[in-house]
Amino acid sequence: MLYETLKLALTAIRRNVLRSVLTLLGVTIGVAAVIAMVTLGQGTTQSVSGSISSLGSNLLVVQPGQVGQNASAGGMAAFRIADADAIERQVGAISAIAPVAIRSLTAVAGSVNHFVTVTGIDDGFLDVRQWAVAEGRNFREGELVSGAASCILGKAAADALYGTADPLDQTLRLKKLVCKVVGVLVEKGSGSFGSNQDDIILMPLHTFQRRISGSADVSAIYVAAESEAAIVRVQADVTALLRERRHLSASEDNDFTVMDMRQISSMLGSVMGILTGLLAAVASISLLVGGIGIMNIMLVSVTERTREIGIRLAIGARETQVLSQFLVEAVALSMLGGVAGIILGLGVAYGGAILLGVPFVFDATSILLAFGFSAVVGVGFGYFPARGAARLDPIEALRHE
Repeated sequence: MLYETLKLALTAIRRNVLRSVLTLLGVTIGVAAVIAMVTLGQGTTQSVSGSISSLGSNLLVVQPGQVGQNASAGGMAAFRIADADAIERQVGAISAIAPVAIRSLTAVAGSVNHFVTVTGIDDGFLDVRQWAVAEGRNFREGELVSGAASCILGKAAADALYGTADPLDQTLRLKKLVCKVVGVLVEKGSGSFGSNQDDIILMPLHTFQRRISGSADVSAIYVAAESEAAIVRVQADVTALLRERRHLSASEDNDFTVMDMRQISSMLGSVMGILTGLLAAVASISLLVGGIGIMNIMLVSVTERTREIGIRLAIGARETQVLSQFLVEAVALSMLGGVAGIILGLGVAYGGAILLGVPFVFDATSILLAFGFSAVVGVGFGYFPARGAARLDPIEALRHE
């Protein structure tokens, strides 16, 4: 019985191919939009989380000022190397610590100018950031202490300044400082908020302070906890120590920030999840529009086939059989649109992931939900026309021209 009903429904759909295709197009676009939005949203969330994780594990970042506040503009006192030394001596459960000073400058190598992030570091930086040197070597102890004019390039900076040439033992100029390249870092990829972690030049912190910034200020202090379980305790201890060193009373707010990168990752993940859900909800509206299109075309179909319905009822067809025929036809249209929408949505998501540079995340749950919703749309919007067809008076239907 079900097979015959399905066969009749498919025959009716084939009878008006163009109209059927235009009808299911609304459902196709709706399903495709939902799948594409959810897939790209999940890929973006995964990319952001991976970028933050690539900064280092169990990492705390200590900066002067509050989040989003310019420390110098707000009159906040900068950190010094002594602050990092105090944290290392007095706070337990720390595996590594690294004060850094950062400034964006134009690097000049031969005839090439490249705007790049220059970072002054000590011997703990690569350990904290879990970074390694791919070519050449790390800074020697004597270079760090004496403030030698040596530098290590990120992969993107090396490519921009030297192209395919070997950058080792080459020189570059930062302001009036001529710096010798002693190493190239392992490629790490994009960082948080889309920044390129590989577009960087590292130099000894003492060199940076003496020859670049002209001050003993430290832009940030990276603190790596020994384990994930120790992060909260380390964060509290660092906060208490810095409040004491900066002479803040109990009634005063912190004039610095100790950021737990896990919290930032979780916060960004939540925000991206909300945005993905919102986009999927907006996209699902087109599914409702597609359902209205199905309902409209089914009403037209019932009107066109009124005499056929009357003949079926007159020769003994039950109301439930007529109802199921038109209902199956509506559901078939909707599900065909759902299948086409899945294929289109995955294709759009894959292309969008390549263009945006985010991972393609195949989520079977979202696909099943979108397909199931398309079937529900077919049932919901197909029921009223089908019920109307089943309740036709056979005599009046046979008189219909």
